Amino acid sequence: MRIREAQPNDAPAVVALRALVFPYVVRGVESTRKMIAEPPPEEAWTAFVAEVDARVVGWVSAERIGTTSIANFGGINLLHVHPEHRRRGVGTALLAAATDYLRPLGIRRVRAVALPDALPFARRHGYEPSREVRYSALDLNPAPALPEPPAGVRLRPVADLDPRLLYVADVASAADEPGDVPVDAKSYESWQYEVWDNLGLDKAASTAAVVDGAVVAFSLVKRDGDRMWSDYTGSVPAYRGRGLARLTKAAALHRAAASGVRIAYTSNDEANAPMLAINARLGYRPIAAQWSCLAELT
Repeated sequence: MRIREAQPNDAPAVVALRALVFPYVVRGVESTRKMIAEPPPEEAWTAFVAEVDARVVGWVSAERIGTTSIANFGGINLLHVHPEHRRRGVGTALLAAATDYLRPLGIRRVRAVALPDALPFARRHGYEPSREVRYSALDLNPAPALPEPPAGVRLRPVADLDPRLLYVADVASAADEPGDVPVDAKSYESWQYEVWDNLGLDKAASTAAVVDGAVVAFSLVKRDGDRMWSDYTGSVPAYRGRGLARLTKAAALHRAAASGVRIAYTSNDEANAPMLAINARLGYRPIAAQWSCLAELT
């Protein structure tokens, strides 16, 4: 078993491994390749793979979380190991590589995620469960009907928008999103990399509600073939309670289905009751759970 830094040509093997362990997480080969080759700005991002006989059997990424005002906070993301290679020290070695990378950056507190059956592993390494995240799926056959917007509201694909208008709405809507840390320091450059320039973003299906030239609600679609990920749906605080988040999500699902998407996935913090209610009304069904877990680096 060998642990090494991920390389761009690992992307197909990494995506295949992810599809096996997390079939509901939609990330394509090209977007994964770009992330490895051109890491996100401001986040000191890196990734490691575990190899056995030249075959990728494990993955983890590590970063300084640059979207929060909390200093020295890091993330260890989607650590996973091929089922045939578990309980052989692969996960422990990947976690050690990620931790050893973060410590010299001055990171003092770390968030990781764990499947429910991996919580004993997390606890053994000093991570305590913090928040439960629900993964849900929606069969898009039949697709939701294209909704009719209320007076004064226009539904537009984000391809037609100035991206800075979408960025402003994203920042405003995310400020009170449930989570371990506030999302209150997202720069335009970081957002542009993560969202607007993401190779998986379907700008024709992603939909915004526009009032008087401003984006007041939106739903973003990341796509890989006939699968999609509802990356983020939100509305700015002044326009909440009007059904606009559900409106934009239904429109995005309709447009994605019309272009060949057959199944949609999403995730939500279990404390995010409004979004969970929207998903239930749209017909999403729970399919999996994960826990965010927190640890101190000493």
